[in-house]
Amino acid sequence: MNLRIALVVGTSTGGVGRHVRSLAEGLRGRGHGVAVLGPAEADRAFGFTAAGIRFAPVPIGAAPSLGDPGVVLRLAALAGGADVVHAHGMRAGALCALAGVSPLVVTAHNAPPSVTGPLSSAYPVLERIVARRARVVLGVSGDLVRRLRAAGARQARMAVVAAPPVGEPLNGREATRADLAVRPERPLVLTIGRLAGQKGLDTLLAAAPSIADRRPEPVVAIAGDGPLWGELHDTAAELKADVRMLGHRSDVADLLAAADVFCLPSRWEGPSLVIMEALRTGLPVVATRVGGIPDLYTGTVLMVPPGDPRALAAAVGRVLDEPELAEELRVRARAAARDLPTEEDAVAAADGLYAAVVRGGT
Repeated sequence: MNLRIALVVGTSTGGVGRHVRSLAEGLRGRGHGVAVLGPAEADRAFGFTAAGIRFAPVPIGAAPSLGDPGVVLRLAALAGGADVVHAHGMRAGALCALAGVSPLVVTAHNAPPSVTGPLSSAYPVLERIVARRARVVLGVSGDLVRRLRAAGARQARMAVVAAPPVGEPLNGREATRADLAVRPERPLVLTIGRLAGQKGLDTLLAAAPSIADRRPEPVVAIAGDGPLWGELHDTAAELKADVRMLGHRSDVADLLAAADVFCLPSRWEGPSLVIMEALRTGLPVVATRVGGIPDLYTGTVLMVPPGDPRALAAAVGRVLDEPELAEELRVRARAAARDLPTEEDAVAAADGLYAAVVRGGT
């Protein structure tokens, strides 16, 4: 059964946009007619049009605005003829619900905003609109699924999100460490992510002096860019620890190959694509017990409470100081990587869900 599918995306970070593009390409490859609706910057960032995917600009912003009634009308006009509409994010989902498009599937990709003010207070309203009007709601973590059920969702279940391809390192471990000026004997503790409050990098910096208190002294490397760059850079410069702010990097495979332990101190994560990347390279991982991480990686990674520098430093220290533990985590990582969802798994799950929704079931 070939369907007309509208994928709707709002202002989003890289993981959501890449997921939507992967779905669009996979569904089109299965013979469906696919259109992506979203902000023009999403097309520039994720290359829908460049990939030959039909794209229509709709200015879905991150926060409520005076332009939202016009957005609702445009969504009704563009998506009203689709056999199924799949919105990604609460804002996109609520606007589609208000537009009256049906049947509607919505995926929640992120936790509620931690900020106070209008955006924070509006989020529960968006959840209730989505939960009560969407045919099916998906969450990328168990806590999101439970929130959606509590908000009144008739059908709420886990989303299938593909592990991103890592690719082969271009330079390799030794050359990358040389480029980073990390001597062979020094351990490299790596994190990769957007420099924003959700990622908990202040906790990593608070833990860095304790991590560094061993010989040879480890290097802590933070790769990524974002709104907290200046603040984190200034804090790192004052620490009694060798913390390197690497900025935005396109050589993720090489960085992972160069590292000895991957550290993710986030305050919330969904399935965490970067953990998937680290597991695929066989890296030991230390992460906070938040969001989708305990759902997916219990028994695979070392977990610590969020916002606890002492626990984070102790866990990273165990990996650095106990070779047997580090090797055991490498073995677990490689085993877990073999079972990570592929892009085809995610497309097949979506395709099956859409077919069931169109037939009137779930």
